[in-house]
Amino acid sequence: MTKILSKSQQAYLWIKDRIAGQTYTPGYRLVLGTIAGELDMSVVPVREAIRQLEAEGLVHFEHNVGARVAMVDDTQYRHSMEALSILEGSATAMSARHLTADDLRQARAINARMIETLDHFDPPAFTQLNQQFHAALIAPCPNPRLHELVTVEMARLNRLRDSTFSFVPGRAHESVREHEQIVALIENGAPVVEIERAARDHHSATLDAYLTKKHPDEAVGMHVH
Repeated sequence: MTKILSKSQQAYLWIKDRIAGQTYTPGYRLVLGTIAGELDMSVVPVREAIRQLEAEGLVHFEHNVGARVAMVDDTQYRHSMEALSILEGSATAMSARHLTADDLRQARAINARMIETLDHFDPPAFTQLNQQFHAALIAPCPNPRLHELVTVEMARLNRLRDSTFSFVPGRAHESVREHEQIVALIENGAPVVEIERAARDHHSATLDAYLTKKHPDEAVGMHVH
């Protein structure tokens, strides 16, 4: 039996979907009357939906302004990227000896598709391919818990930023070159500590590029070793 959603639940899911899909970006003003008109309902259920989203931290109210999509705290993003660099560096190193020639060909094919997007750059599409590339390299990780932690942290990062490359598009060219270097290290049987360092530095460089762009004073010394 299909559950019938209340109007406030319908409004909640509708608004939340648009926040997740970046139709409503951080800082976007949520006008109750406009949303109610689009949903063909009164403002009362819309107000209830926005209160629920506020409780979840997705929306916040400003005095004399009203409801806005919550801004992302850059500190959360930095911490998530630092954690991911450590976790994925370890997972890549542990996976290295388990990756087959076919696995490495798949990773290179994904990286080639990333290179193809550079001429007509689409940050979200590039980010999706970037995640596929790294997922291919850690797929055979013999520690399932570590693999799970990388996946969870990547999902959290997606909630914090639609695409880091939207802020630092120039970083994309360096990123694909570093991808090739990581694959070459694995292919050539480099020491696992060297592979781990290359994978960590790869993420750290993206974080540094972002911080240099957004907060120049915070960018110094952010590498995780």
